[in-house]
Amino acid sequence: MRNVWLALAVWGTIHPMYYFISWFQANTWDIMAMVDAWHANAASSGLVWDLTIAAVTLTIWVIYESLSTRNFLSLLAIPATFMIGVSCGLPLYLYLRSRVVYTRDKHMVRNY
Repeated sequence: MRNVWLALAVWGTIHPMYYFISWFQANTWDIMAMVDAWHANAASSGLVWDLTIAAVTLTIWVIYESLSTRNFLSLLAIPATFMIGVSCGLPLYLYLRSRVVYTRDKHMVRNY
């Protein structure tokens, strides 16, 4: 499954970025203009709020589990979520969460 999570994180980066970059090239490189476009109608505003709530939820989960398991590398999923999107942040977190870690006494533990 680890390779599936990584593949989904890559796809979740490339596919949305294609549309974002295309939009910026066709319009302007003004981020506030894009935010305005996200709220063009009720349907797109609903989707923005859905993804925002999902991103906040993922962030809280990542922070809680990272502090509980001391798997601080998984915190990289937070900037990925807010700079790219949940489509990258969630599978990246699952990828980082599933890595093999070693305890202080050199015992191998797989995080799930």
